Amino acid sequence: MLSLRFICKSPITHYNTLRRAGSSGLSSKGKRSMGLQNREGSSAVSRSLELEGGHMMRNTSLALLFLLSSTVGNASAQSWAEKMFPVKDHNFGTVARGADTVYKFEITNPYKQDIIVTGVRSSCGCTSPTLETADGKPPENGQIVLKSHEKAYVVARFNTRTHIGQKGATLTVSLGGQYGGEVQLHVSGNIRSDIVFNPGAIEFGEVSEGEVKEQRVTVNYAGRSDWEIVDVTNDNDNFEVELLEANRTAGKVSYDLIVRLKNNLPAGHVKDQLTVVTNDNRAENQRIPLIVSGNVRPEFSVTPAQLVLGEMKPGAHVTKKIVVRGKEAFKIVDVDCGEDCFEFKTDSDEAKKIHFVDVTFRAGEAPGKVQTPIRIVTDRDNRGATCVASATVIEPAAAPAAAGAAETPVGETADSGAVRTASTP
Repeated sequence: MLSLRFICKSPITHYNTLRRAGSSGLSSKGKRSMGLQNREGSSAVSRSLELEGGHMMRNTSLALLFLLSSTVGNASAQSWAEKMFPVKDHNFGTVARGADTVYKFEITNPYKQDIIVTGVRSSCGCTSPTLETADGKPPENGQIVLKSHEKAYVVARFNTRTHIGQKGATLTVSLGGQYGGEVQLHVSGNIRSDIVFNPGAIEFGEVSEGEVKEQRVTVNYAGRSDWEIVDVTNDNDNFEVELLEANRTAGKVSYDLIVRLKNNLPAGHVKDQLTVVTNDNRAENQRIPLIVSGNVRPEFSVTPAQLVLGEMKPGAHVTKKIVVRGKEAFKIVDVDCGEDCFEFKTDSDEAKKIHFVDVTFRAGEAPGKVQTPIRIVTDRDNRGATCVASATVIEPAAAPAAAGAAETPVGETADSGAVRTASTP
């Protein structure tokens, strides 16, 4: 008896498998049948194939239909899952040994149903993948439940301390819930063994707004005697960079790279990258990234950060207070939002750590929602704070309809939901 093993990726693959497996053992009748199948294409697939030994393979078309539907189903599952990943490939480029090298693949749920991200695994030890929620935290119980339009991340960390050379990995993300599936992401990069960053990144940690802080990284190279760093570049002016050649011997050189935060850096998270430019012969090796991170804490805070003034009829007004706090005594020199319907009154012209500001909103005639940022400017290098105020002007109740007049439904119009947003001063 001739046994056949079917590996069906498509109907054509299935047919070719039959032809290869039976070409040496088919009777003349079987060979004629196979020849007919070859000429007639898919219509001949449904015919029986007589194999040597008198055994018949019948209902081939049903088997093909089942396998084809399974293949199409798997492809469809992959298609819907892949739509959740706007980027599925990333090249780290050329990086130094010991450099902190991380890339975040975004996951977005575009569907109405909840999607569960159950895990991620790597095909290579050169890359360690983890899951991360939208707010940068590890998931509870190792899984993330994404509701419609929510985001999460697959964090791919290139292990530059334990691997060298050209490396690549496939990251398989598993999805659960009502609809299961897997999506494969790909990373690659070249870890240079002749260049070492110590430490692997510029980490400023927590910094107060207006504070000047610096960090130092040592760049060590072993190889060409004439190797050098020719430049350090960045796309913005948030940093000052100083490069010092610390030591040079036969085939070895060390640099001290000093990075300073400027005092006018705005509050918020710092996530940036410097590029170390070398005189390497190959162009792809001349630009080496160095990650810069930190968090600039604001000098001033406003409570509440979201000032909700409520609903009111045209011509009405409301007044509420906001509290402005600083680490040192300060004066408020200006409060503005760019909208004529707001008025502001400070409690004092003196310097102190806490100020109270009255915010008055006068509703105009046009119904709808008003939303605008309020900017508080202080005497400390014109630094300040911002909160967002919002109010809704509602339509007045309609007058009763006259007897016999056609009634008009009263309700929310398309314009009543419009939001007028003032530009930031």
